[in-house]
Amino acid sequence: MCGIIGIYHKNTRTVEEPLLKKMADTLHHRGPDDEGCYIQQNIGFYHKRLSIIDLQTGHQPMSDGALTIVFNGEIYNYLELKQELIQQGHQFKTHSDTEVILKAYHAWGEKAVEKLNGMFAFLIFDQQHQRLIAARDHFGIKPLYYYEKEDLILFASEIKALLVHPQVEARPSQESLNEYLTFQFILGQSTLFKDIYKLLPGHYTVFDLQTHTHRTVKYWEPDFRVDHHHTEEYFVYETQRLLEDTVKIQMRSDVPLGTYLSGGMDSSLVTMLASRHVSNGLRTFTGAFREGQEFDETPHAEVVAKACHAEMFKIYPTEADFVDLLPKLIYHMDEPVVGPGLFPQYMVSKEASENVKVVLGGQGGDEIFGGYTRYLVAYLEQAMKGAIYETNDEGEHIVSLMSIVPNMAVLKQYVPMMRQFWTKGLFEEMDMRYFHLIDRSESALDLYTADFRQMYNREAIFCNFQKIFNNPNTLSYYNKMTHFDMFGSLPGLLHVEDRVSMAVSLESRVPLLDRRIVDLIASMPVAMKFQGGEMKYMLKKAAKNILPRPILERKDKMGFPVPLHLWAKNGAADFIKDILLSKKCRERGIFDMGRMEQLIEKERAFGRTLWGALCIELWFLQFIDQ
Repeated sequence: MCGIIGIYHKNTRTVEEPLLKKMADTLHHRGPDDEGCYIQQNIGFYHKRLSIIDLQTGHQPMSDGALTIVFNGEIYNYLELKQELIQQGHQFKTHSDTEVILKAYHAWGEKAVEKLNGMFAFLIFDQQHQRLIAARDHFGIKPLYYYEKEDLILFASEIKALLVHPQVEARPSQESLNEYLTFQFILGQSTLFKDIYKLLPGHYTVFDLQTHTHRTVKYWEPDFRVDHHHTEEYFVYETQRLLEDTVKIQMRSDVPLGTYLSGGMDSSLVTMLASRHVSNGLRTFTGAFREGQEFDETPHAEVVAKACHAEMFKIYPTEADFVDLLPKLIYHMDEPVVGPGLFPQYMVSKEASENVKVVLGGQGGDEIFGGYTRYLVAYLEQAMKGAIYETNDEGEHIVSLMSIVPNMAVLKQYVPMMRQFWTKGLFEEMDMRYFHLIDRSESALDLYTADFRQMYNREAIFCNFQKIFNNPNTLSYYNKMTHFDMFGSLPGLLHVEDRVSMAVSLESRVPLLDRRIVDLIASMPVAMKFQGGEMKYMLKKAAKNILPRPILERKDKMGFPVPLHLWAKNGAADFIKDILLSKKCRERGIFDMGRMEQLIEKERAFGRTLWGALCIELWFLQFIDQ
């Protein structure tokens, strides 16, 4: 992994190396092994390198004729692409995947990005054609931010690097703050900072340096056209084949490698497959809390470690760690996203970084294979609607009420959520119903002042939600839900994945997020991949002969819960009150202080309202108040 910086002056102003380096220095944690600079008049690149592949000759920025690149990530199929390019007559000077991208651009132009299988964000300066190309991988595993105003365009792997530039002002975006309040992530290309944006996953932008115009291309998204010609046996076989291959090619590394192991199905599967490619024993890394069994999955992780003869490293974060680290984590995150799992993920990454330099994890399995219980809740309502009104809104994609019944026992612990979900809006349109399932604002809005609530525009937020939810060309509710989670909420989880690993100079890989797997799953009939409303049906079938039976048959789902509600009443109470009941927070005018006091005392188990408030205030202190 690495950190990249790019500066482009639309006028003829020369890029200043000291400023370029100053911006890059904020990314030292992303690349402590090497660094390099490239300036060609009004174009400037800087690269901070974490050396993983080709440790000797993979220095960046890398030039090849009139092309120069700075690249963050890994191209997993680089050896296969290299052979294809050699057959076309291209010659290579290094063993790096970076040079493969350059040669691929020579061969196929901007279409080269479509051939890449990996996690990547890169900038290419094509001096001959006077173009600047910025590209990001299919799922947004690797970050790339940009700032554009008047004659200046800036790029960086993290927002904090952009803020170093004297022309960039750190200002909060009210619209994005509203979205964070609603989802605890921000949709689309926006960030919490005004005028700072993300290049979207699966997109690249081409800047014409002569006309000062640019065009953005979406080069990939899942195609939900259903393949009716193949059997379930075929899809199971192909899923297993691709799972085995994606882990195999992501084990390519010139440095020590291990896996995250939570004990859930996804990380367990990655660990079991990875262990096949390690001759001297795999290292696995597991985190848990000592506050009770509901916060500890280590017994499940131990089953997997024993089954594959792995060396197991455990870490138990404490409330003292939480108090000490949270402000630092907000700095590394640039902007808060998703839940308190950020904290233990960082602790596990730190433990891993002291033993290996690359780690594989199971991120993305829930979004691809349908692992969220809300899918079953949504379909239970949809199936009841179809049975009552004798309608079928989804044509061939429907999951019937009778087929769901055998799997409804998993909903026992979600009865309170269902009770609230069905208090209003029953049988509304699918987009509105799913919006209600993921909307976290109703329990949080009372926490905010009347003035702040006046600036909260639910209609605008729902409109942005609809653009993603209703985008795919499919009638299937299931496909719409999983598509939204892949391109709405998953980027937030990947944001955490990137930051907590990069903060400790560790490369994190996510084998399940292989576009070949997603293309295959997208083509399956919904009644097959969500058979009887069973979560992760196809993954379970594919993993049947790989996973230990206790993991395959688990009924509970934990998701790295954090005992924040307990800490708020004990050792972390003073820290939380110092942040959220401070004079500074009161003067900011966002939170109702009376309700804030009640929340600190009465935050519910596994609630995220207190977490969201903490993150917002710490973000203001760190980046806006400085």
